[in-house]
Amino acid sequence: MTDSSSRFPSPTELHPIQLPDGSSHGGTVFLAAAISHPQFEVGAYTYASAFDPPADWAARLAPYLFDFSPEKLQIGKFCQIADGVQFITSSANHRYDGISSFPFAVFGGGAREGRASMPAAGPDTSIGHDVWIGQGALILPGANIGNGVIVGAGAVVAGDVPAYSIVAGNPATTLRRRFTTGQIAILERICWWDWPIEHILRHEASICGGDVDALAAATPSKDSGAADKAP
Repeated sequence: MTDSSSRFPSPTELHPIQLPDGSSHGGTVFLAAAISHPQFEVGAYTYASAFDPPADWAARLAPYLFDFSPEKLQIGKFCQIADGVQFITSSANHRYDGISSFPFAVFGGGAREGRASMPAAGPDTSIGHDVWIGQGALILPGANIGNGVIVGAGAVVAGDVPAYSIVAGNPATTLRRRFTTGQIAILERICWWDWPIEHILRHEASICGGDVDALAAATPSKDSGAADKAP
């Protein structure tokens, strides 16, 4: 009999965490398996957790991202999204460059297209790889969060966040960079999240440790079939 704890789940598995009694933890999902939405793009092994798991994870995480929205929400691989996180995408916006922000067109009085009270299409929201977003954080329209960023609980994040930063507060500010400029350049170059999962697990200690040079030395060669074929 195979011990299920020794098996690493596929990125297409809906509930990847197995409890001691053999059942699945219903409050944690791999989002690539949980979400089917034309404007929501999510990478392999990115997960979200909720104490009251929803039937519709896309609506819980990004309530203003509609099927017809012009913008996209893009989240990379191996991201960790805590309970209560929300992405407020551009379709939530009202026009705010005039006298009133009231969306008259939403309530009728003619076609919506071309109406003065409708805002122009807004920017995409982009989250890099290996980003940890803490409980209750709010990601605002058009945010561009780099690889390896840690977002503190309850933070309100807008604009560009440099790779491997720790941000917190409202509005979120950078508390510090996690590594030196040179180390960050190495991490951005080796892209460990693109390695095959077997190679990632083999070098788990280096990936979760602080020795950037050791991790760089573990980078698989291009001719070793290192490209990760997972979505």
